[in-house]
Amino acid sequence: MAATGKSLKARAVELLARREYSRRELVRRLAPFADSEDELNAALDELAAANWQSDDRFARQFANSKGGKFGSRRLQQEMRQRGVDDDTIREALSGQDDLASAREQWRKKFGRPPADAAEKARQYRFLAQRGFPGDVIRQVLAGGADDDGYED
Repeated sequence: MAATGKSLKARAVELLARREYSRRELVRRLAPFADSEDELNAALDELAAANWQSDDRFARQFANSKGGKFGSRRLQQEMRQRGVDDDTIREALSGQDDLASAREQWRKKFGRPPADAAEKARQYRFLAQRGFPGDVIRQVLAGGADDDGYED
């Protein structure tokens, strides 16, 4: 055990008490306190076996908390960066409604159809940066507010 006092497991539990973390995030945060990679992996294996840490739970929570603001492409990319495998990501995003989320973000930011090509490009870029697929963005911009009954 590292000479800094707290065990790796105690540090991990403190982190997990605040929010869900993927295994890769915990490795990154706890590595400076570990004497060896084996010690770190053993502590994380123990937490996973006790269901304190779960990449499945992390992915579902991440998708639920950010799904209204971002599209599935961005969520997928961010979860991959956090070490979540593709099957887990696919499962977590299975209920993601990109069209409804994109319409809501578009309505909040713009609220009216683009007046010209430059404005259309600006609105398209905004939604693309949020991680919405191109076909969804085209649907939102083509239909504007009328598609979903939004009013100004």
